[in-house]
Amino acid sequence: MTRKICVVVTARPSYSRVRSVLQAVKVHPDLELQVVAAASALLDRYGSVVDHIERDGFEIASRVYMVVEGENLATMAKTTGLGLMEISTAFDNLEPDVVITVADRYETLATAVAAAYMNIPVAHLQGGEVTGSIDEKVRHAVTKLSDLHFVSNDLARERVIRMGEEPETVFATGCPSIDVVLKMVEDGADEFDPYERYGGVGSSPDLSSGYSVVMQHPVTTEYEAAKAQMTETLMAVEAVGRPALIFWPNVDGGSDGTSEAIRSFRERRGDANAHFFKNMSPEDFVQLLNASKCVVGNSSVAIRECAYLGVPAVNVGSRQVGRDRGRNVVDVDHDQLAIASAMTDMWNAGKFPTDILYGDGRAGERIADMLATLELKHEKRLTY
Repeated sequence: MTRKICVVVTARPSYSRVRSVLQAVKVHPDLELQVVAAASALLDRYGSVVDHIERDGFEIASRVYMVVEGENLATMAKTTGLGLMEISTAFDNLEPDVVITVADRYETLATAVAAAYMNIPVAHLQGGEVTGSIDEKVRHAVTKLSDLHFVSNDLARERVIRMGEEPETVFATGCPSIDVVLKMVEDGADEFDPYERYGGVGSSPDLSSGYSVVMQHPVTTEYEAAKAQMTETLMAVEAVGRPALIFWPNVDGGSDGTSEAIRSFRERRGDANAHFFKNMSPEDFVQLLNASKCVVGNSSVAIRECAYLGVPAVNVGSRQVGRDRGRNVVDVDHDQLAIASAMTDMWNAGKFPTDILYGDGRAGERIADMLATLELKHEKRLTY
């Protein structure tokens, strides 16, 4: 009997993290794919992801509008509550056999709670990792709400088992985001002009001699400092004086402060060596990373995808505290001078060796095969 696999995509990074799973499920003879697009994945201001989903050939079974405007702590909580109600309706209509939820965002929590209360088995990607901020609480809460765990590596698997999950439900498949990286490496780079393909705003510096990629999100537990923190990073980028491609933040509490810092920087320093983007397809973004001299900010992409690519990364602040990292990462505080110094060092460091800490690029196929064959249950017990 064909199993219906419902994948909930709630944000720009969620899609890149799960896309290879969507592809593998779609072509699997024993599985039927259902895609639910929700939250900021539907909003153009954060780089509407639905365009990329549909362009990649995936049909969207349900659209869930759930983001409460305000970008502060209260609206994060309210968005979670609204998402719980609206996602429940989607599940009631679609009647999936399994729900897949990704990582540690608050929309992920709403997805897991809805499915768990509706007796639908939950499969969680990227559990067992360690970071800072509210993400830590959400990730582990989702682990306890989930029935199947597809984690990035053996370290994550050990942590999930120590949380009391049955070992036979926890699988070190690797992170599906690395699948996109491997495909790019195997297929070869498809050179493109990011200005022409994605527009964006700002100056258009010559990228032929190198550039940095800047992606910094607000830290929920430090949301009031988001503007000041982003300003330090932008001032460092300007001080270094080399071309930079800067991406807008996600929808978390404090993103209005991060966005305000970017807008202020762009307006006051319009001639700076910087260009600003909302979103790109996963393949194009990986190619952009791969060709860069370094990545700056606090996105997990610097630690996950860039570990495999060997791209030097300057990780700023506490958002990724405790996350397993490779040799390509250096950590600094929110300090302009420290960031600029680290950027200069990493710019000159060159590529690092490939690190498969987060997988070998075959996660999507493994996960699809397991979803087709594993026993599905929605009851669980602690093993400690």
